[in-house]
Amino acid sequence: MTSLRDGNPRVREIRVPTLCVSEPLTQGAQKCFKEVIDVSSGDPHRAGMKPITFIRQVLAVCLYPQLLEDETLPLDVRRRAQRLLQACDGESLGSYTASSGLPHVRQSIAEFIMKRDAGVPAYSRNIFISAGAQRALMVVVKLLSGGEGQRQTGVLTPRPCPHTLPALLREAGVAAVPYRLAGGRGWAVDVSEMQRAVRSCRGRCEPRALYISNPGNPTGHVQDRRSIQDVLEFAAAQRLVLLVDEVYQDSVHGQDREFISYKRVLFEMGSEFWQAVELVSFHSLSCATVAECGLRAGYLEAVNMDPGVMHFVDTLLCTDISTPVPGQLALDLMLDPPKPGDPSYGTHIQEILLRRNTLSHNAQRALGLLRELPGVSCQPAEGGIYLYPHLQLPAEIRERAQMLGMEADAFYRQKLLEEEGLLVGAGQQGGTGGSPHLRLCVLLPPETLEEVLSRLRSFHLRLMNADISRV
Repeated sequence: MTSLRDGNPRVREIRVPTLCVSEPLTQGAQKCFKEVIDVSSGDPHRAGMKPITFIRQVLAVCLYPQLLEDETLPLDVRRRAQRLLQACDGESLGSYTASSGLPHVRQSIAEFIMKRDAGVPAYSRNIFISAGAQRALMVVVKLLSGGEGQRQTGVLTPRPCPHTLPALLREAGVAAVPYRLAGGRGWAVDVSEMQRAVRSCRGRCEPRALYISNPGNPTGHVQDRRSIQDVLEFAAAQRLVLLVDEVYQDSVHGQDREFISYKRVLFEMGSEFWQAVELVSFHSLSCATVAECGLRAGYLEAVNMDPGVMHFVDTLLCTDISTPVPGQLALDLMLDPPKPGDPSYGTHIQEILLRRNTLSHNAQRALGLLRELPGVSCQPAEGGIYLYPHLQLPAEIRERAQMLGMEADAFYRQKLLEEEGLLVGAGQQGGTGGSPHLRLCVLLPPETLEEVLSRLRSFHLRLMNADISRV
């Protein structure tokens, strides 16, 4: 197998020393490899997915304006680049922007939200651009944080949840109040679990916010309208600020499933609710179908927030000076793509549909293989870019991991990396009664997925049949 430098996009060369396993799980020749396939995190470009042409062409012109005269580029690309340059101070991407983002891009985001939500009003003054959705979430959580002991701010968080969330909450100085998702029902949101979580945290902290991801990360569950209404009613009754992570909203691939925003449902429930619930929603350039992770841009929209709070959001964002301008412009391009009749429309829509079809196919293909493996179960993903399989490992393997001072899933992942050069993400203890899970990104080229599944299957079957004393 060759590396990326040899032109093979299926694998990447990771900057770690070559791994040579002298004691494989079963007897045989020593194994050496240079390439590690990383499916632990949602970075599709690293895995070999190609950038979206329109976005890269417009950014190229913005970065090098002499290309405005290059007639080999589509006319709509050059015109769009010219408009974006005019929105920048000095008509240059090298200038600072306001801490909350370029006014032109904030207005584009507001127009996208109104179109997405069937005309529900959205205002650019309530939108703040940040260096990724994680940064936006941190700003809001820090504003909510405060108190010590029993008065410490608590945030209700799902289990399982995004792997970066626990560390973010710790850094912000708030207490995580876990509520379990219903693993046996496709990781559905269970309001009774939220109620239990609120009761259980009394005397330990003061719950002030509820975090939820839809589509679920890493579970892939997509909420329907009734489920969203139940959560909104719960948040209103408990007077909780609702923090809604909607970064995978354009990655719904489950049959008969669609994304419905929390904001749209809130406004359709009537003034009794939409005037009572404080809602902050998040979206990101990194997690969307375009998957431009390295450009670092996301945004939050605040609904029913006090103007004084909005001022402090802007103030905290000032610590970053401004979000990188190329990322801000890429947000504009993602949310306002070419339209029918534009020269770039055909290529753009073809690339987006191919990306989404690949995600859907890969999710089904990986699910099928995982369900064939002994000791593995997995709920189907309806959205997002991960599968979240559950491992039921033999007692001998669990005992071996314990002897080494490791959790069973960590032992499994380490051996998988050593034996097959496959890096998968950690699950969370507590996902289903503390049992081990893996996190597996499936937004990658189909040929890379086949290599991933081949390595995973080979390793898993060897491990399950191994003489554990030799592992």
